[in-house]
Amino acid sequence: MEKNKENVLVAGATGTTGKKIINLLNQSQYFNPIAMVRKEEQRAQFESKNIETVLGDLEENLYHATENIDRVVFAAGSGGKKVIEVDQEGAKRLIDASKKNHVKKFVMLSSMGADQPAQAGDLKDYMQAKANADDYLRISTLDYAIVRPGELTNNAGIGKINLGDNLDKSGSISRDDVAQTLVRSLNDGAAHNRTFEILTGEELIGQAMDKVAKRD
Repeated sequence: MEKNKENVLVAGATGTTGKKIINLLNQSQYFNPIAMVRKEEQRAQFESKNIETVLGDLEENLYHATENIDRVVFAAGSGGKKVIEVDQEGAKRLIDASKKNHVKKFVMLSSMGADQPAQAGDLKDYMQAKANADDYLRISTLDYAIVRPGELTNNAGIGKINLGDNLDKSGSISRDDVAQTLVRSLNDGAAHNRTFEILTGEELIGQAMDKVAKRD
């Protein structure tokens, strides 16, 4: 770890999007990734790349996981199995731990539609859990960014997005481009206490994020 880099804890580091976030952070000149893993045997995949890990379970106290952490990305998900325990209460536990350890910024991977969970059909419970977690972050006093993408795909990223407070349409976006947007949101000047939606679009991610910063 380089001393001039800030430590970024990634919750959900073993997930498809989480791994992309870790890889981007590992290439960054500003950030040092810390992969939060739930099981001891999950450490090896990161430590083989000289990426630091910390054991942390979203269903338990997470104070230890946020010690010496500067910024946090919450990219964890229960896959619909434990929406209350993980997507809602797990996020709240990490927010509380981040507050106690004076984390500088908390970036939340949310979902488009979280502001209207009643209209989400079979995903109603999941969207409500995400909405509750987002609301909890907003009143936490932490500096935050809440990123709400459309349907996630495994397509190669194009580095271009459509970004807005409320895009008022459905669509999809690659996990590559979501990961890039989340990492950019970690910066102090990007998306200060903002909630925004993203889809695949025509504007470079950096330019779209700059516009958000200017509106802050």
